Amino acid sequence: MKITVLTVGKIKEKYLRDAIAEYSKRLSRYAKLEIIEVADEKTPDNASETVETNIKNKEAERLLKYIRDDAYLITLEIKGKQLTSEDLAQKIDTLGVQGTSHIIFAIGGSLGLGEEVLKRSNYALSFSKMTFPHQLMRVILLEQIYRSYRINCGEPYHK
Repeated sequence: MKITVLTVGKIKEKYLRDAIAEYSKRLSRYAKLEIIEVADEKTPDNASETVETNIKNKEAERLLKYIRDDAYLITLEIKGKQLTSEDLAQKIDTLGVQGTSHIIFAIGGSLGLGEEVLKRSNYALSFSKMTFPHQLMRVILLEQIYRSYRINCGEPYHK
């Protein structure tokens, strides 16, 4: 299985880069992992709804260039479905059994994902009703994907 984490923006903090590197290394035992970062747009203070929509649309264009037609796209959205770790593991396992060979997880920028990416989404996933920094969300997502593979392989994990 190929897993792509497609994100808006770069990771600036070393501690987050270190955590991402660690989970990437751990995941390499189970799947081919690719992390793709696209440039984010600067959001002016007190931006209007129109300006915010334009920013999300520009970021969406950049993301869509990396979303292949045959990939299964999971978008991270506050309004998405919340799953347990076991449920996410089952989702990944079921997709593999059904013949999906490429799953893309898309994380938007500070304003979220643009409409065209949301329309293309095969599944909307939420980790919480809370808002997390998108840089931290990358670490949380990688940890949960890693945990999913541990669960699916019958290996120990913290409940």
